[in-house]
Amino acid sequence: MQSRTSAPRATGGRPRSATADAAILAATRAALVELGWSKLTLGDVATRAGVAKTTLYRRWAGKNELVVDAVAELFDELEIPDRGSLAADVEGVVLQFAAILARPEAKSGLMAVIAESVRDDALRARIRTSIVDRQKRLVLEGRARAQVRGELPPETDPEESARTTDLIFDVIAGTVVHRALVSAEPVDPDWARAFAKLLLNGLTASATA
Repeated sequence: MQSRTSAPRATGGRPRSATADAAILAATRAALVELGWSKLTLGDVATRAGVAKTTLYRRWAGKNELVVDAVAELFDELEIPDRGSLAADVEGVVLQFAAILARPEAKSGLMAVIAESVRDDALRARIRTSIVDRQKRLVLEGRARAQVRGELPPETDPEESARTTDLIFDVIAGTVVHRALVSAEPVDPDWARAFAKLLLNGLTASATA
């Protein structure tokens, strides 16, 4: 899949190297696995990536921003599969999302930057643009596919459609993150199936089914 990594900071001088960026983000994820958030340093990442430490500082303001972009690249691997129905598609993307969250680099990196963002408005904005807004593409794709199948009605109000997209994303992402990282409970096919049923049918339909 084509990389959707956001440009960290605009700078002058020589053009950015995509190869260097990829090496730096990969090195960051490797450091997260081996060292964890607290012991990760830009110096260690630079050594692992084979670049000068100044190269990192030309691209990222600090460790928080670097880790956000390294984790964001993992979530860019997500795809919403065409499994024949909206419910099955939701199940598929939920299981993919949980599998990424189970990776040590995603788990430690995401939890750390979320904690740091509580007192850092700029970091919170970066999480929103680099991770949240980029992954709303999955909701848009899933809804469009369901409309073609006749499972969802067409949308006529762009503002209402945008609000619905936000809500769907918040419900799915928030629930899976809480289940996997906060409650530390399994996100298995049975749970994904029950969640998709609740999401699509609502509490009343679920209780009377």
